[in-house]
Amino acid sequence: MDLWRLVEEAVAPLDLEVLEVKEAPGEVLVRLERKDEKPIRVADLERASRHIEAALDREDPIPGSYRLLVESPGPKRPLFTRRHFERFQGLRAKVPGPEGFVGRILRVEGEEVVFQVGPEERRLTLGTFRATLAEWPEEPR
Repeated sequence: MDLWRLVEEAVAPLDLEVLEVKEAPGEVLVRLERKDEKPIRVADLERASRHIEAALDREDPIPGSYRLLVESPGPKRPLFTRRHFERFQGLRAKVPGPEGFVGRILRVEGEEVVFQVGPEERRLTLGTFRATLAEWPEEPR
């Protein structure tokens, strides 16, 4: 079973969304948020950690020992779904890659996210890229 899906299944009963799963030597990093979009609490992360730990112990997908890190999205919050871009509209986001840029999220139109990059608008198709917030909102969104 793939690690992302294993983590998703482990936290599904807790109404948490998986934003990131990264495996590095000796470490598994998981970033989560609440599906109701309220700020995630330490208690949410502790519960999720126990659920993920149990699933990893049961399935044993990672050979050897490792450290499990379960975190909130933080300032480099990943954006990849329609709702993510709608929710953070008006804020700047960083799109990495050879053609990468930092631009303000203007809107979502159909299957495209429209960014303001300097004097131009840039459009990217949902599902073909990932971005991270380049600024944090004053109030939680």
